[in-house]
Order: sequence, then C-alpha cells, then structure tokens
Amino acid sequence: MSTHTPGPPSGGPAAGPSGAAEPTEVPRNIRLTLLGVMLAMLLGMLDNMVVGTSMPTIVGDLGGLAHISWVVTAYTLATAAATPVWGKFGDLYGRKHVFLASIVVFLIGSALSGAAQSMNALIAFRALQGLGAGGLAAGAFALIGALVPPRERGRYQGMTASVMAIGTIGGPLLGGFVTGHLGWRWAFYINLPLGLLALVWCQVMLRLPATRSKARIDWLGIALMTFTISSVVLAGTWAGVRYAWGSWQIGALAVAAVVGLAAFIASQRRAAEPVLPLRVFETRNFRLSSLMIFAVGAAMFGATLYLPLYQQSVQGASATSSGLLLLPMMLPVVVLSQVAGKVMSRTGRYKVFPIAGAALMTAGMLLLATMDAHTSRAVTSCWMVVAGAGLGLLMQMPTTIAQNSVGMRDMGAASAGVTLFRTIGGSLGVAVFGSLFTRATEQHQAGAGGAAREAYLRAVASGTHQIFLAAAAVCATALVAALFVKEVPLRGKPAAAPAAATETPVAPAR
Repeated sequence: MSTHTPGPPSGGPAAGPSGAAEPTEVPRNIRLTLLGVMLAMLLGMLDNMVVGTSMPTIVGDLGGLAHISWVVTAYTLATAAATPVWGKFGDLYGRKHVFLASIVVFLIGSALSGAAQSMNALIAFRALQGLGAGGLAAGAFALIGALVPPRERGRYQGMTASVMAIGTIGGPLLGGFVTGHLGWRWAFYINLPLGLLALVWCQVMLRLPATRSKARIDWLGIALMTFTISSVVLAGTWAGVRYAWGSWQIGALAVAAVVGLAAFIASQRRAAEPVLPLRVFETRNFRLSSLMIFAVGAAMFGATLYLPLYQQSVQGASATSSGLLLLPMMLPVVVLSQVAGKVMSRTGRYKVFPIAGAALMTAGMLLLATMDAHTSRAVTSCWMVVAGAGLGLLMQMPTTIAQNSVGMRDMGAASAGVTLFRTIGGSLGVAVFGSLFTRATEQHQAGAGGAAREAYLRAVASGTHQIFLAAAAVCATALVAALFVKEVPLRGKPAAAPAAATETPVAPAR
C-alpha cells in the first residue's frame, strides 16, 4: 500500500507546483470578494431550472419535439465532463483566470442559445454553455480553498448552500416570469448582464498570485474521462425513460463506462500531470467525502424533482409556484449550513455535522415515504423541514473534508472531483427514482379499482413512497460513510472576530 500523503502536516502550508502556499489567514473583505464568485455559480444553478420551465414555449417556436430531452441532456453531459478539466486547469494555470474563462464560455453559450434558430442549433449551443458551467461550481469551491484556511472554509462554503437553495427555488419562478413576459430567448439572454457583472467583479476583486505550469496537458486522460463520464450520464439519463434498464443500449453504456474507467485509471498512473490525480483517492477521508456527496446528489435531486410532482398531483398545489413548494426544505438548508460553518470555524470540529446531517436526511426521507393520498400539506412540510435540516448540515461538509485531505497543488482537482460526484449522483438518482416511480404507479393503477381520479392519486402516492424509501437507503450509506470519517484537525487559526486585525489582504494579482 502506498504511503504517500497528499496533504501537508497539520497547520503547515501546502505548496503547489508554482510555490503557492495554503492561506493561513482570512483576506480582508472576503465576503465582498466572494459575492462575484457566488453570482457566477448562481448562473449555473439557475440556468437548468429556468430553461426547464421554458421548454414548452421553446418547442412551440422551434419544433423538434423528438429532440427536446437533448436540450437538458447536452448541458448536463457537457457540465459533468468539463468539471474535472476546469479543476485541473485551475491547479496548473491559475484559478482566477481559469474561472474567468469558464464564465466567458458560459456567456458565449448563453448568447448563442438565445439566438438559436433551430432545435439542433440550440442543443449544440447548450452543450457549449454546459462546458462553461462545468467550471463555475468547481471553480467557486477551489477559489474558496485558495483564499481561506481550511478551518474557516465552512463559514464561507455555507454561502454556496444558500446559492444552491436560491437556484432551486428561484429558477422555476424566474423561468415562468421571463418566458411569460419577455419570451423564451430571454431565459438565456438574462445570463448576459448578470454574467458580465460577475466577470468584472471577479476580475477586480479577486487577488490571487499568478500561477503558471510547464506541465503537459493530459489529453489522453481528458478524452478517456469524458468518454467514461458521458457513458455514465447517458445511461443515467436514458435508463427507464428512452430505453429499458435491461436493454442492450443501457448494457452497452454500462460496459463502455467500465472499460473507460479501467483505461482512465491506467492512463492516470502513467501521466506526468494527471487530470484527476489518483493520489487524492489514497486518503480515506477523500473517498468517504466522495461517497457522501454522491448520496447527497442522488437524494437532493430526486427529492426536489418528485416532491413538487406529488404536491401538485395529490395535494392540488399550483404548478406555477413549484419553486415555492420546496421552501420548507430549502430554508433549513440556508440557515443550518451557515450555522454549521460558523461552529466548525470556531471549534475546528466537523465530524458531528455530516453524521447528524446524514441521520436527519435518512429520517426525513423515511418520514416522506409515509405520505399517502390523504397526507396534508402541513404534514408534508414538517417532514421536508427534517430532510432540509439534514441537507443543510451535510451538504457542504464533504467539500471541506475533501479539501482538508489534499495539498494546495490538488485543490482544484479535489473540488472538481466532489462536484463531479454530486452531478453523477444526481443523474443516476433521478434515473433510478424515475424508474421506481414509473413501475410503482403502473402496477398500482393496474390493480386499483374505483374512480379513475382516486386510482391516479393512490398510484402517484405509491410511486412517491418507493422513491423516498430508496432515498432513505441512499442517505443511510452517507451516514455509514460519515461515521468512518477521521476528524483530522483543520489547518489554520481559530476564527477571530469579524473585524480582527489578523485579516490581511491577499497577494496582489500579477
């Protein structure tokens, strides 16, 4: 077994390939600096939600109903495949400039998508937009890692949980408003002023030492990784929807993913500067963090997709307020992610939060699984609060744990890695939950008697029950992983008062 330890000794700076050391103090005006980073991340979170609401209008204008799923699939696929690449480029060539480049690519894709004159063109431009989006979330986490000591990161990574909650709630609302009043093209054009503001803000406010590496880009690793991720995401997207789980198409994608993964691992062992260094997986905490974030992605995306469906179909909620239906779940996410981050910064202790979060998420999913055709909205909201509390305690901790287990030279790759596992978890979770829901509703309707309306309500409730039972099992795996996390002391000084004199500006950009 390898004895390589990626992270530096506790409390010591980690030098990257260019000599960049891990931060030991919080920069002055850090929250103001990170506002631009969070705005860029919000664009990526909002986009899919906004576009999803606009899809009926887009099809009515451009046609191409048979290819409608590719408008979302192309974006998701490109985002997943590009995420680790952006992360590694940030490690090699400077996180600030790589992050700015990802914003530019996202904005070009948005402008072209808004101007698309055919469904095929829109799909191609959405893929370009997704390439840029792959660098937004991973870049935001990596920038926090480059600016803030590990002990302080939870305090600021809680901001990302708030961004995710705002994107989930606000996306459908914004999409409905923009499409109804301005037209579907503005679902893309609205990104331009916001993105330009984020671009200028980050250019002016971000202060990071210049980084330049002469290492050769691992093109073979990028190609094999893209092939493998594409196979996994397509299998997760198509299984149970376009093709049956047992079809040869899904089987072929599964085989391709396995073969691609084996070839990718072999290439990373030989590469001089691998795109996803295998050394990060040598640390137990990084592996456990990846498992936790995979489970969070599966449970979160499944819950946010099927809870509004249940509330609209069974409880008679309005479809136009689908984003607001998730408020009882998302508000605890915003509050508790901030609380957990602050407590972690003050005490340096963090293991309790993923354990408590995974336990609450498991309990919340089990409670949601008890819903039937007669459950009231008040009861559903109470169960959502429990699940949301768990999500708030757990959502950002895996990223902090993963970053604390690697050195600065791998900060971008580690941040991109956990982001990728969240994306893949969400993709596979939606696919599996969708299949469970479809099978349960079909079986229940086939054997149900009585009025058609009552049979439909019971079928939807039955399908929802199956989804949340599966989600509870997934969250239970996150709980087991959290129990085995080794609480390594977070590097950096204990938190000081907000206006403490220890806050110093970071080195000026060059």
